[in-house]
Amino acid sequence: MRDDNKPNETKNRKLSRRDFMGAAAAATAFTVVPRHVLGGPRQVAPSEKLNIAGIGIGGQGGHDIDQFKEQNIVALCDVDWRHASRTFRRYPDAKKYKDFREMLDKEDKNIDGVVVGTPDHTHAIVSMAAIKRDKHVYCEKPLTHTVLEAKMLAEAAREHKVATQMGNQGQASEETRLMCEAIWDGAIGQVREVHIWTDRPLNGIDKWYWPQGVDRPEGEDPIPDTLDWDLWVGPAPMRPYVGKRTYNPFVWRGWWDFGTGALGDIGCHSMDPVFRALKLGYPTSVEACCTLVNNETYPVASRVTYEFPARGDMAPVKLHWYDGGMKPPRPAELEDGRNWDTNGQLYVGDKGKMLGCRLIPETRQQEYGKPPQKLERSPGHYKEWVIACKGGKPAGSNFPDHAGLLAQVVLMGNIALRPALKKKLLSTKLFWDAGQFKFTNMPEANQYLTKEYRQGWAL
Repeated sequence: MRDDNKPNETKNRKLSRRDFMGAAAAATAFTVVPRHVLGGPRQVAPSEKLNIAGIGIGGQGGHDIDQFKEQNIVALCDVDWRHASRTFRRYPDAKKYKDFREMLDKEDKNIDGVVVGTPDHTHAIVSMAAIKRDKHVYCEKPLTHTVLEAKMLAEAAREHKVATQMGNQGQASEETRLMCEAIWDGAIGQVREVHIWTDRPLNGIDKWYWPQGVDRPEGEDPIPDTLDWDLWVGPAPMRPYVGKRTYNPFVWRGWWDFGTGALGDIGCHSMDPVFRALKLGYPTSVEACCTLVNNETYPVASRVTYEFPARGDMAPVKLHWYDGGMKPPRPAELEDGRNWDTNGQLYVGDKGKMLGCRLIPETRQQEYGKPPQKLERSPGHYKEWVIACKGGKPAGSNFPDHAGLLAQVVLMGNIALRPALKKKLLSTKLFWDAGQFKFTNMPEANQYLTKEYRQGWAL
């Protein structure tokens, strides 16, 4: 959290290697004494309503809050009140704030859980502040901005025994369960390769969702009265405000300082089924190639390859990621006339292939039918979190058991895209040691596991 005694500080504090390695070690031995020792999160009966606060409610965060409208929405916070105006109008009885710290201070006794829908670069700071107050947390994907933040959030959530859920809604779907069950049933044999692709940052084949591969614009514009730019920038280095949807709303995703690019935006959605079906942990290596990239924004298009070791009786596997409109070659098994879409997942096994949750060609799927059911069906992604908050089963994408690891691995791919590493990565790839929590062959890559925080901001 930011130190209120230094509200106008804009200098950056760089974490030294010693600081970083200490923080990495601390992530696995979190020492903050949780309030549950003295009573913990408020116990809410299944028949009782939760008191929920929303932080970052103008876009996806507003949609998330609507999914909990049957609970008590008691407080709403956003740094851009114009962008958040529709959500404010939908919940006129909720108290309004711009600064999440002020909200947490004033509403501490009134809040059971928070829903975090801020830009990626503030996910961890907001979520950690809530967890340290023993609040249950629903946070949008990709959970955090850096690898270390994801690890620390997972450890903090476990230590404080709060209910958590990341916003990768597809994890609760029937399709995810059918795909897992088919793979476990041996429908395509041992899976040795997975290909995942997305059009992002493109929207289809001829439009943009947001720009990437661009430099920082010159000049600055007047800051709207409804926007607190200092709070919006948060832990990132301060920069001039520029309008015309340069940074906000939504288009912050393509900037290194604020977003996590196409991989961060979609990876926690589309890699989730792979992690579940193939029981993946940390990779042993990561490598990437991409279009022109600079220190301001992510590349227009990239390809990232992760290698995972054998897991029990499961074979080693390569996971190939593509974005910006790139995708793998069309498989011979896919019938002519069927769409090879701009977003998809292809599982390659010893005995066949699956496109999404269906075997290809379709005749194979018809012959195979449905796999034996092995997984409990979900009551719904958002309901999972509500149930967990009331003392029920942990949500499917809770931070300690699933989302923390998934986000870490997704974000490792972005490290392999860093401009400063690109030349050296022409002759090698990044080798990861999970026990030491570092890349072993390129020490300079480890600085990107964390980031610089503007002075006065920290976890």
